[in-house]
Amino acid sequence: MREHAGVSREELKQSAAVTVAVLLALGLVAAWSVLIPGVDAWENIVAAVIGSLRLTGPVAAAFAAWVALRKRRALRGRQLSAWRALKAPLAIVVVVLGSFGATVLVLAVKTVLTEQSGRLSLPGLGVGMAGLALYSVIGWVAGWLAPRAVTPPLAGLGCYGLFTWLADGEGWADRLAPGTGEPYDLFQGLSGAAFFDQTIWLLGVTTALLLGWTAMVTRQALVLAFALLAVLAAGAGVARLLAEPKPAAAQDIAYACQEWPITVCLHPGMRAGLTEVGASFTKIASRLAGTPAAFTRVEQRPLDDELRPTAGLAPIHVRDLSAGFADQASYEYVESLAALCPGTPADGYREIVMAWLRGEPLPGGPLPEHQYAAAWFSGLGEHQRREWLRMFFSDFQSCRLSSSHFGGGPATASAASAGSTTWTASTASAGGPAAGSAGPAGPVPGSGHGSGHGSGPGSAPVAATSSTTPQVYPVYPGPGDTPSPGWGPDMSPKGWQ
Repeated sequence: MREHAGVSREELKQSAAVTVAVLLALGLVAAWSVLIPGVDAWENIVAAVIGSLRLTGPVAAAFAAWVALRKRRALRGRQLSAWRALKAPLAIVVVVLGSFGATVLVLAVKTVLTEQSGRLSLPGLGVGMAGLALYSVIGWVAGWLAPRAVTPPLAGLGCYGLFTWLADGEGWADRLAPGTGEPYDLFQGLSGAAFFDQTIWLLGVTTALLLGWTAMVTRQALVLAFALLAVLAAGAGVARLLAEPKPAAAQDIAYACQEWPITVCLHPGMRAGLTEVGASFTKIASRLAGTPAAFTRVEQRPLDDELRPTAGLAPIHVRDLSAGFADQASYEYVESLAALCPGTPADGYREIVMAWLRGEPLPGGPLPEHQYAAAWFSGLGEHQRREWLRMFFSDFQSCRLSSSHFGGGPATASAASAGSTTWTASTASAGGPAAGSAGPAGPVPGSGHGSGHGSGPGSAPVAATSSTTPQVYPVYPGPGDTPSPGWGPDMSPKGWQ
């Protein structure tokens, strides 16, 4: 068996094969964890393979450190030429980059078999390769300078800690580590210019380290001069990288849209979520019909954009297509319809309307008046709730909802049951309880017969005037109710505004 500087060629080949297999497995696992779930876009693949360096990079550094310490022990102080010194670390870089290429190939095969949006970013792949080479050279230099058994694992852990700290840092430091920033926004895209500048920096610092080590080992001034030139190149890359502004606006994209029953438009890489988003927002659109926030089009926006609902358009955020993504998008949109109300009473009424818009059970609330309001609101039909929202949408948005919007509150109910306040209200349908005789008092939907003004079938309940009773807003009748003689222009929603 031939020996190569004290290390058998067979041993090197076996170690290289094991390293490639380990790096490939780790690369696929790490890339899969970085992939945005459900997104079919080339940018997603590029970001995933670059993000996999957080795990594969430290393993490459540990492998390079192990080979370096073995080689130094085998040389026993013999002098090396520049080329002989560079052969081993360059061979390690080739092995490591081979595993990176295999990872990209596996993900690319999956990507080609499915319809993908965007395009493959070659500068992005260059960042991944340059970053992996830097990890390997750092491990090689560490293993050579400290030929101890603990050096390989320490080199791997040190690289992991260093680059994780840089990537998670704020300001300019995060641009020095190979990466895209997580999570990235599909609407911003991946900047080819930024990747190119980052590649210059990574290759420059990698070459400077490698040639600097070579100059130290061979004691050749010419190699040291080339190392200084590499330092200048790295500095130029850093200067260009820091001068590159972060993208402030989203790129223009051609949406993937579904036109029925409402128009839903998402990023083309998320077209698989059109049906689920449409189903989630169709009910919300029907409940908001007739209000200033009514919409017929749902459109995905960049994650950095503030959601500002406008007439006819519902802007939404979709981070990924993982389980429950449509519910999360609808929850965020509904929350954007009205700001949080200061104070417990006002916010409790807001939450009742929010829960209905989201299709959730109505919350009881922390106060008795909220519990009464939820019970009163749950007694309304779907049509009546929509008419109620049309009438009081401005109060809902401006935190002016109160007990008078929900039947008057428990105090009014007690007064009505005791007979202290006289109500003119329609009774329930044949066999049903009269309004105020069971359940929450105040105006409730229904039809039937009764006494007083507007007491015909289907008439809307109206609060009688009283100096001790607050005004209680009436309820718009259901679509199936028969208009009574008391129904007229004054009983329309516009008459209550």
